[in-house]
Amino acid sequence: MPEKRLILEMGTGNDILGGDYTKAACRAVQDALHHSVLSLFRSLAYDTQDMRVQVTIGVQQPDKVEAEVVRAELPRGKPEVKVVFGGLDVHDPEQGTTHVIATAAIEAWLPIEPDTWRLVAPAARG
Repeated sequence: MPEKRLILEMGTGNDILGGDYTKAACRAVQDALHHSVLSLFRSLAYDTQDMRVQVTIGVQQPDKVEAEVVRAELPRGKPEVKVVFGGLDVHDPEQGTTHVIATAAIEAWLPIEPDTWRLVAPAARG
């Protein structure tokens, strides 16, 4: 059955003092999750555990993110985590530290029969 993307949420997170890319990524995921309400699933009687959750994390050093730790931040569905180059590192020469800023995009996909859903244009107002 084909999947349809029903939700896309974005978030940002950081680790100001520790330079921890995984911590920044987890905070970005939590930021995105706090922007999301899944009432659509309840309204249409879909189980949130049936959705595929695709998470893309952007950081300057993708190899320093523990994807399994980030995956554990997701409370519903079947999560997949991909880490790519992105985000931002801001170096503080005075303190000798790097402030890590991560971005996250969370997509929720559900298998939906093609004939089950149809968008209908709203009636013209006059």
